Amino acid sequence: MSKFVAFLKDESGASAAEYVLILAIIGSAIAGSALAFGNSIGGALDKAAAVMNAADFGGAPAGGGGATP
Repeated sequence: MSKFVAFLKDESGASAAEYVLILAIIGSAIAGSALAFGNSIGGALDKAAAVMNAADFGGAPAGGGGATP
């Protein structure tokens, strides 16, 4: 019984558990922000692609536009 009481009073493992909790919180924050920024960056790239596809640059036709012989 005294070994069980000594085990309950032992606080050396508490610091390791606290570090695990801190790492879990930080990891979930990083994952959440990566998902949020990934969606917003993807949306911005889609908008930029739509603008470029809709723009008429007045250049050569899409068939290559090289010099004619």
